[in-house]
Amino acid sequence: MDKAIFIINGTGGAGKDTVCEMAAVHCSVRNVSSITPIVEIARFAGWDGVKTKEARRLLSRLKEAFTEYNDLSYQYCLRQAREFLNGDEQLMFLHVREPEEIERLRQALGPDCHTLLVRRPSVSGNALGNRSDDEVEQYHYDTVIENDSSLEALRHKVESFLRNWGIAS
Repeated sequence: MDKAIFIINGTGGAGKDTVCEMAAVHCSVRNVSSITPIVEIARFAGWDGVKTKEARRLLSRLKEAFTEYNDLSYQYCLRQAREFLNGDEQLMFLHVREPEEIERLRQALGPDCHTLLVRRPSVSGNALGNRSDDEVEQYHYDTVIENDSSLEALRHKVESFLRNWGIAS
């Protein structure tokens, strides 16, 4: 596989960024979050960057509002994916939380786009009071990485994931 896009999801603290960092040891990675433009707006409005339960709710609601208004996050993700497809990186992780947004992007990006859930039992099931975080499990993912042990075990799971998808040997 020359290039692959994985829409990655998981509850806060599940290890998504750790998985992305571990993958980057084996191939060139672009790591993009659909919430990035929303975070910029929230920071402009005074948010300090700390992801409290209230802040997560704010970000979720802002994303919903901007999805209705001009599809900001979706359009941002499509632009990032086009740049990735025209660039040199091999693997793109696209962080998206909402099941309907995952499916829209997967459909728009075509057959080289897949979905990945990173699940960590110690943080799963902790309701945060917003649909973006609380509906993470409401999608049928192509692959699930269980982050249920040591960092070394997770490293092996990431390596296996990359091999299984033909991304690294």
